[in-house]
Amino acid sequence: MTNPHDIIIKPIITEQSMEDTADKKYHFVVCKRSNKTEIRRALEIIFGVKVKKVNTMNMIGKFKRLGKTRGQRSSWKKAIVQLKEDSKEIDFFEGM
Repeated sequence: MTNPHDIIIKPIITEQSMEDTADKKYHFVVCKRSNKTEIRRALEIIFGVKVKKVNTMNMIGKFKRLGKTRGQRSSWKKAIVQLKEDSKEIDFFEGM
């Protein structure tokens, strides 16, 4: 089994994701090769919560240019996780 911290890379903290926390939905950047069951297990181990549903999407990197040079940002995978009603909430800012 892989390390759960290798699957969950970082949380996504935006205005939209903070509004979704009222519905117990959390957004994460995850490893591109991970599947929904691995993401579910990793979150349950790391945060000690009960996961109800996992939605994933592949985000394609945008094309950018700087003068004559053209390039592309990296592609990444996003997971939106909904927790069960009896589960505790995840607090990203508790150490601050």
